Amino acid sequence: MPKRNDLEQKALHFVVNTGHEGVLQSELWRELGASSREGSRVAIKLEEKGLIRREKELQGGRWTYRLFPKRLPPSIESIADCPCLLCKDNARCDPTTAISPKSCPKLTEWIISLGKEEDPDGLGDESFAQSLDPE
Repeated sequence: MPKRNDLEQKALHFVVNTGHEGVLQSELWRELGASSREGSRVAIKLEEKGLIRREKELQGGRWTYRLFPKRLPPSIESIADCPCLLCKDNARCDPTTAISPKSCPKLTEWIISLGKEEDPDGLGDESFAQSLDPE
């Protein structure tokens, strides 16, 4: 049986690679070649560390957990539409100059659109807007 830290690393890597779909805890055990007891302990440990989220799910008449990563690695798609990438003022843009990301309407509009994609019901608009202006 591999050491627990090795199992935790392998488990976390596997869960992260499942993305938003998550993975059943039983599938994780099989993937790791671990017993159900060891797999359960690893999943609980990762949850306690705040690395994954466990949601109870009825599967095949039995209760199990679906494991989801709390954070996904960034991808190039996350910034592909950023207006800064093709901006003619990019070379002169600096927070301390007149041309600044702090006052750029295109950048502000793009950031707000990202917030709406993540929160389509508009439940977090106020806190999202506050996070843009930390002063």
